[in-house]
Amino acid sequence: MGAIAGMAYLGGRTQARRTLLNAGVLAALACWLAGAPPAWSAAALAIAGLVLAVLIAPAVGLAAIGLSIPLGGLLSLPVVKPADLLVGLVTIAWLAQGIARRRIVFRRPPLAIPLLVFVWLAGLSLTQAESWREGLPEWLKWAEFAAVYLVGCQILTPRSARWLIAALLVAVSAEALLGAYQFARQVGPEAFVLLGRFMRAHGTFRQPNPYAGYLGYLLPPAVSLALAAAGQWRRRRTLREAVAAGIFGSVGGLLALGILMSWSRGAWLGAAAGLLATVGLRNRRTALLGLLAALLLGLLIATAGRAALPGSIGDRLSDLGGYFGGPDPARTEITDANFSVLERLAHWQAGWRMFEDHPWLGVGIGNYAVAYPAYRLPHWYEPLGHAHNVFINFLAETGALGAGAFLAFWLLTPIMLWRRAHARGVVAWASALGVGVLGAWVYITVHSLFDNLFVQHIQLQLALLLCAVIAATGDRPGSGEADLA
Repeated sequence: MGAIAGMAYLGGRTQARRTLLNAGVLAALACWLAGAPPAWSAAALAIAGLVLAVLIAPAVGLAAIGLSIPLGGLLSLPVVKPADLLVGLVTIAWLAQGIARRRIVFRRPPLAIPLLVFVWLAGLSLTQAESWREGLPEWLKWAEFAAVYLVGCQILTPRSARWLIAALLVAVSAEALLGAYQFARQVGPEAFVLLGRFMRAHGTFRQPNPYAGYLGYLLPPAVSLALAAAGQWRRRRTLREAVAAGIFGSVGGLLALGILMSWSRGAWLGAAAGLLATVGLRNRRTALLGLLAALLLGLLIATAGRAALPGSIGDRLSDLGGYFGGPDPARTEITDANFSVLERLAHWQAGWRMFEDHPWLGVGIGNYAVAYPAYRLPHWYEPLGHAHNVFINFLAETGALGAGAFLAFWLLTPIMLWRRAHARGVVAWASALGVGVLGAWVYITVHSLFDNLFVQHIQLQLALLLCAVIAATGDRPGSGEADLA
């Protein structure tokens, strides 16, 4: 009895010490907050609240990742960005909850194997890299993509997927409004002045093309959800469906306007293709109508040319044919009119020459700009950081092995989305989301022929959208399950 009493006494003293220690830490924190500048105090409290919320409900962290993407250029830390920290926090929160339950269950989602194979081969390409300083961050970007996708599929439920989509649409709407302000008020660098009266919209991304790409990721989902809500309203005539159709339709219109104001030709083509896919792939009947509309539109533009489009837009699109069988950028006189086309062609050729010299593993992921001086064409001495074509860029940096793995992941994605969107028993909004993300895939594919849309953490939007579709069309389904405990 004496021993038990002694152990109880020691336990009580230990508990008392812990209580005093916690009280001391809280008191010190309170003193620091009281003496710190108000902005610092508010930021510290906001960060602490966010961390606590993510640890309790990791799905909050996924929404925070989506909200943080356009803020990356404004809140950059010396080494990492907010999205990097949030990806780590969400992963830790998911693992911590599993450890607390003493059982970590991993359900393998679709596309997991080709995605992980690509990440592994991209890492293997670093053995060929001249600069790990450039290559490692690029590889970590795709490791983060895989982490968000794999962990997100464990976390999200149909209900939390709705909140995630809402967060993404709020963030992208704010970015579109900022772009509209820049366009109308001529806010931005002089190089972006447009038609002498406007400014190319660029938002917080500092460049019009990634800004348009960020909007383009979510344009097809917004339109698809608007069409689905409008269809529900026609059948039920309820206020809820009318409000939903109005909100999603307004967001879609705002994003389309933002893409137009970016003056990005690749984004215009991607948006047109993505919207046609979104409307056409809602079901088999509309797929035939969508294909017919695409053929008619192509025929109209081919026969009428620039006359079929408004003057300034027609002028902007008039030289797109130069990308296909265009002039030799090393031998053609450079003018203001052909500079953009020739610049991209020069970088495509440099990327292809890198692939020819390093066919299996490339020059190393993230090392296109490092290797560029050895492959540049005459007159084109400035590396742009990437080949301005994602597929050529992957061939140059990761070779046939890495690019092949990426293409496997990329080409399996629309098959998965189609099947889940049209599976039996899927609710209307989930089906609409699947079709919308399929339209986003089409948008990204087309725009990626001219630019790299996997920059500034924009690619994490795709991982979040895929997670949301998988959760919405079935509560965290997977083709395999592993107990990691």
